[in-house]
Amino acid sequence: MEDLIDKNSDQDKGKKGRKVRQTPDSLQKFRSVVARAQEGAGADKVAAQKAKGKLTARERITYLLDENTFHEIGSLAVTRCTDFGLKDKAILGDGVITGFGKINGRDVAVFSEDFTQLGGSLGLTHATKIAALMDKAIASRCPMIGILDSGGARIQEGVDSLDGYGHIFRRNVEASGVIPQISIILGPCAGGAVYSPALTDFTFMVEGISHMFVTGPDVVKAATGEQVDFDTPGGSEPHSSKSGVCHFVAKSEPDCFRQVRELMSFLPQSRFDRPPMGDSYDPVDRPVPLLEKICGINPRKSYRMHHIIWWLADEHKFFEVHQNFAKNATVGFIRLGGEVVGVIGNNPAHMAGALDIHSSDKIARFIRFLNCFNIPVLSLIDVGGYWPGVEQEHGGIIRHGAKIIFAYSEASVPKISLILRKAYGGAYIAMNSKYLGSDFNFALPSAEIAVMGPRGAVEILYRKDIKNAPDDQKEAAREKLSQEYADKFASPYQTASTGSIDEVLEPCTVRHRLIQAFRLLRNKRVPGQSTPRGNIPL
Repeated sequence: MEDLIDKNSDQDKGKKGRKVRQTPDSLQKFRSVVARAQEGAGADKVAAQKAKGKLTARERITYLLDENTFHEIGSLAVTRCTDFGLKDKAILGDGVITGFGKINGRDVAVFSEDFTQLGGSLGLTHATKIAALMDKAIASRCPMIGILDSGGARIQEGVDSLDGYGHIFRRNVEASGVIPQISIILGPCAGGAVYSPALTDFTFMVEGISHMFVTGPDVVKAATGEQVDFDTPGGSEPHSSKSGVCHFVAKSEPDCFRQVRELMSFLPQSRFDRPPMGDSYDPVDRPVPLLEKICGINPRKSYRMHHIIWWLADEHKFFEVHQNFAKNATVGFIRLGGEVVGVIGNNPAHMAGALDIHSSDKIARFIRFLNCFNIPVLSLIDVGGYWPGVEQEHGGIIRHGAKIIFAYSEASVPKISLILRKAYGGAYIAMNSKYLGSDFNFALPSAEIAVMGPRGAVEILYRKDIKNAPDDQKEAAREKLSQEYADKFASPYQTASTGSIDEVLEPCTVRHRLIQAFRLLRNKRVPGQSTPRGNIPL
């Protein structure tokens, strides 16, 4: 073969008579085209991107993935549109980089929109590349990560660009509950473009550079006369704390990519796999002295649920989801004995841990995600009920609260509950009670489980006795009757006697008991054999 190549190629003689083979024209052209595709829109536009404190599309992929693992596909695709001078621009890749790489050694599909090319606007070819990548991700059962930095639909392509979003949205739904989907917003995301991130499982934003809105400031001003900037309707702060659209907020792009990589360490490749096991040097029988203190706290006093979670988790590590949204509920990922567990807790430090509209949505969607991807559920319960008020009732607390009941009842992954203090009324039922299908229900000695709090019950049951007591003895009568009611009707031992609680636990042994229970339930459901369900936005 070497002789054949030598005889049929042009050669020059070097100084020492060695043969120097010329690079074929076709290969030279190929390398030139590839180099042009990777250059992007040129130095000026890249400099403008950098001036905004933003990385380029390719730099973002480099930060996100393991070193030298990215393999691009579709780099030479161009728009088919010939109007408005698009044909002359011949943008290779059509404003989006697509391909496969690895995070922590595991395969992922990733696309990164390039704002330096026509503002990252989405045309039909741009959308087709993303849709084709999603098809391959679903077929190969690997997570899908999108880095969005786009001005929205490409006006020059008319309805074709809108149809492109339709291609993507449909695949978002097809992939939902099959492979994990993550959206990273690193620039504008406006109009119809916002619905793809909303259909994915988790959305990341970066302070100062990420914006999402259906209608931007100019449209708002034209429609309502209201003068707003980009951050007011669409910045990371309102979407992480008010709307709940954003799950994670980062200080910078590199910090964002670090968070994405950490999240990936808790997720399986698909619904057909288990989450990855982790190495843990934390003893499974490590005592949890904080729970002894909980037993001695006045039920009316608050504490942060985070402290309980940190003490239970391996190495005291907790990766919180939706940290700034609906703070009366705390959700996220921990490991127990090396195994990934999704934890849900009522947070008494905010709104006394009561359930409301936003916390109901937050809890329900997280449960449904865990159920889609074979992640066990641990519920830490300290809930006095649903947050009262006309605003909540008119806002649909009945409808939203029912989502938690549906999600817990539907979930077939291992489910364990631990009642720390209060568990009253409908909120007790909703928070993974025994007959919603919980596998193990435990309680601390400090647990109070009843139709309502002892004090409220006494005001109803003993209204006349309290009314007839002397004024200076009314409060003492309330306290005495409340204690008697709690001992008789709200005691964990009374609930355990009926089977609604499986066991009242010694506080310092709780971590060990939880790990043993989850290990026992490990084969409760075989990955991929449950009825497939999507993770619908709630």
